[in-house]
Amino acid sequence: MVDVLGVYAATDLRRFAAALFRSAGLDGDKPDVTADVLVEADLMGHTTHGLALAPRYLQEIGGGSMAKTGRPEVVSDRGACVCWNGRRLPGVWLVSKAVDLAVDRVEQHGAVTVAIGNSHHVGCLAAYLPRAAERGFLIIVSSSDPSQKTVAPYGGREPLFTPNPVAVGIPTDGDPMLVDISASITTNNMGARLVREGRRFPGLWALDAAGQPTDDPAALTQGGSILPAGGLDHGHKGYGWALIVEALTQGLAGFGRADAPKGWGACAFVQLMDPAAFGGREGFRRQSGWLAHACRGSRPRPGVERVRLPGEQALARKREALARGVVMYPGIMDALKPFAERFGIEMPAPI
Repeated sequence: MVDVLGVYAATDLRRFAAALFRSAGLDGDKPDVTADVLVEADLMGHTTHGLALAPRYLQEIGGGSMAKTGRPEVVSDRGACVCWNGRRLPGVWLVSKAVDLAVDRVEQHGAVTVAIGNSHHVGCLAAYLPRAAERGFLIIVSSSDPSQKTVAPYGGREPLFTPNPVAVGIPTDGDPMLVDISASITTNNMGARLVREGRRFPGLWALDAAGQPTDDPAALTQGGSILPAGGLDHGHKGYGWALIVEALTQGLAGFGRADAPKGWGACAFVQLMDPAAFGGREGFRRQSGWLAHACRGSRPRPGVERVRLPGEQALARKREALARGVVMYPGIMDALKPFAERFGIEMPAPI
């Protein structure tokens, strides 16, 4: 049964988070954009990458690790190919602006790619997909953090990568498919949450410092590493995926691990494609729509109720949350309360 004390109106959460970021010093539209993306993640049910990130973002702003003002440096701009130096600005804001730029240009160019280096953390990738996919554009977003090492290459024991996610929004004749998956078997934030709550991974998802498989997330704070997607048997697939993401994000941005950057951050890759520049939008929707219906119509294996599409549950959660309120994961609002008191901002009232 849902605890009504933990349910909030999405509009109240957006206003509250924006007020916190504005009070912390973010200028222009950065507070509103950052709040919108974080709340969007909570609406979709991605509770480790929504407002759960806000306390740490506020700490980063206060400590000077996240830049508060200004715009990215344009490294190059060829119309369809753009590269920014993010200058440690809020990554959520930078990626949002990159998507907006690509949406504005994609009908002219057919495909638009933006590479961003030297950004701060970019949040939940799935939260960026609907704004393009619902307009009929195919969108790919990926990110990595060149300053962090938590995932070991397949066959190794020492961490080298971050989870290196890729998200893809695929328009169909109905709701878009929203794919958001990591090159690792789990994420840093999920591991940290399980450590705080004294829980373990549901399987052997990590290696300890000696390279032995373990289900203990605390191993990640003791010299261990997260396994690539595919785990012990097929981790070479996640390993290859991680290398691809490093090339798309850090390689194209010309900034990454070779520069030994310090501080929590990110490099990002954003690409939009307009099906009208290829086989046509109707043709694309006909193909993707057929595939979506075929997947849903696939007979489920024993113990599975039905086959779902990526993003189906997230969009259902979002509709439910917009209608009935956002159920906040325990502890998130408590973690934000000290910042609200410091800035003199009233906490949102639960519904």
